[in-house]
Amino acid sequence: QVQFVESGGGLVQPGGSLRLSCAASGFTFSTYAMGWYRQAPGKDREVVAIITGFDVPMNYADSVKGRFTISRDNAEKRVFLQMNSLKPEDTAVYYCNSPGISGYKSFWGQGTQVTVSS
Repeated sequence: QVQFVESGGGLVQPGGSLRLSCAASGFTFSTYAMGWYRQAPGKDREVVAIITGFDVPMNYADSVKGRFTISRDNAEKRVFLQMNSLKPEDTAVYYCNSPGISGYKSFWGQGTQVTVSS
């Protein structure tokens, strides 16, 4: 069973940093691209960043370029999101998933809440 467990969220002041982690299981992790997504209150879920199975970042949302960095550890089956220079508009629930898995939208985890506020 495909499963994702996100962690590392919290309350941080504007300008601060957080590092999110996602543990994946139930599929051959190293062969699939992984992504971080977020959903703010009242908004649709959006892609934040994507990384290939070969640890090559593929895509960042324009709103996070230069501030967020996606990475992965294939041995540990984990994907990370380093978030720097956080802004209030980054407040959302953050999720990881693998967009290459058939039916991937059925496998959302519980997410991790990130709140940026003074």
